[in-house]
Amino acid sequence: MIDPRPLFNALTPNVKGALILVAAAFGFSLMVMLIKLLGSDLPVTQILVVRQWVMVSMLLPVFIKGGAAQFKTRRPDLQAMRIGFALVAMLCGFTAFVHLPLADATALGFVKSFFVTIFAVIILKETVGIHRWGAVVIGFVGVLFMVQPGTQSYSLYGVLALIAAAAAGCVMIIIRILNRSDSPNTILAYQAIGIGVIMIIPAWWQWVAPTAQQWFLLLVVGVVSFFAQKLNIWAYRFGEASVLASLDYVRLLYATALGAWVFQQWPSKETLVGAAIIALASVYTVHREVKRKQNLVSAPESRPNQNH
Repeated sequence: MIDPRPLFNALTPNVKGALILVAAAFGFSLMVMLIKLLGSDLPVTQILVVRQWVMVSMLLPVFIKGGAAQFKTRRPDLQAMRIGFALVAMLCGFTAFVHLPLADATALGFVKSFFVTIFAVIILKETVGIHRWGAVVIGFVGVLFMVQPGTQSYSLYGVLALIAAAAAGCVMIIIRILNRSDSPNTILAYQAIGIGVIMIIPAWWQWVAPTAQQWFLLLVVGVVSFFAQKLNIWAYRFGEASVLASLDYVRLLYATALGAWVFQQWPSKETLVGAAIIALASVYTVHREVKRKQNLVSAPESRPNQNH
């Protein structure tokens, strides 16, 4: 058997990151396809609670190794807020995926990057230039193309997808703050277990006895979610954010293909136009963010004094 590791190690960091990210994108697309498939018969709360506890079980070795120190946090208030916003993002996002075509829900999910820009200004007091504000405005024009308020094509589930994106944006801002005081494993532990515990009661209340096939698919959702997140994190350890951000939109291709194959749903002209606008504006937003950080690092006042 040929060992692929020497071939992989010979690649440049950006190519390594790109290959891993493409695999992660397929994992996320497969996850939402299975959620949509299960959502026709099972409530979203039930899908979410099983997914969460499967992921928690797979994280047990990490939690056990870290011991009690794993759960020591300096900001319990922010941990609670992060759990709350993540819960809103998952419930609204999963519901949108169940009821919208996969391509539509996936494209609307990328609006998260615009909300991160807005919340960074409001909460973190970051300075945002005209280029990034312009990208945000153009991105929301793409949203209007897709959601089409005031027309017969308007859907409440499109609004839920936007709420999910806004909540996910809040989560990213909170994580930025938490990273200053808590370890990544602590942040991960609170979110994984916290959501799993909170969802037990609503899931029990709405519980529908799954068939053997549905139990299998529920378990697959949890396993695929775990490995997709791992691959996503791993990709950004190799590649540059500005390069990988544009490749992340391969999810739209996967979502379109899976939606057509499994659900016979093809994206409309409005969806294609809106998705293209959102994708281009979002990539530009990330590009400006990376460039801003590079300028800060290369600025004379940020360089170490080499005269002593």
